Amino acid sequence: MKKVFVSLCMAGALVALSSCRSSKDAAALSSISGEWNIIEINGAAVVPAPNQEFPFIGFDTTTGKVFGNSGCNRMMGSFDVNAKPGTIDLGGMASTRMACPDMTLEQNVLSALGQVKKYKKLGKENIALCGSSNRPIIVLQKKASTVKLSDLSGKWMISEAGGQAIPEGMEKQPFIEFNLSEKRIHGNAGCNLINGGFVADNENSSAISFPQLVSTMMACPDMEVEGRVMKALNEVKSFGKLAGGGIGLYDAGNTLVMVLVKK
Repeated sequence: MKKVFVSLCMAGALVALSSCRSSKDAAALSSISGEWNIIEINGAAVVPAPNQEFPFIGFDTTTGKVFGNSGCNRMMGSFDVNAKPGTIDLGGMASTRMACPDMTLEQNVLSALGQVKKYKKLGKENIALCGSSNRPIIVLQKKASTVKLSDLSGKWMISEAGGQAIPEGMEKQPFIEFNLSEKRIHGNAGCNLINGGFVADNENSSAISFPQLVSTMMACPDMEVEGRVMKALNEVKSFGKLAGGGIGLYDAGNTLVMVLVKK
């Protein structure tokens, strides 16, 4: 299977080579919307390490946000949604700084993305990202979602909010519980009870938000944790599985704002 996959990728490179030159029928920006696996860099097939997923990149063509994972770290950036169709500049990408045993793939991904100036459709499923010389640098393949709404079912303890760990031993440990059939949640933010609905998206399985949360109004000696929890929940736009287990909730810029661990 691996040999067949590599040969297919190399065939994709040849298609990219003949398809990255500018043309009058440049693809609309909407054609790159969503998440894509990075399957090829400079004509070589990307082969993730065992038990590792492909590096991927996602484009929000409404806000101009870029997000993804370069093989070890999360990456983020932006692009001009008003640029000429077929052109995109990814030179301003940033990433987190976690160290991994092998950083070679990550370095290749970030270096290649920094050279991207154009994009081009390759058939129905792939996209070529090209440099200023029209040379295909990266080939993208539509990413199948690895999360589904049912992954959220049940009760979850909130272990982190707003980039800070929730202290252990609180009298009321923050949690949320999802009722998927009613599309509602309830829980505790650290002092007060919280209730409300959530909004999911049938077209984007990782999208979720909590637009109408309400809480009781009891005063507690320390409201700092509750403030962080409520602020984070109000910012949530998507969710995903975390490598170490649990669920991550992310804001519109794909910044991790909350970590949930199973009760």
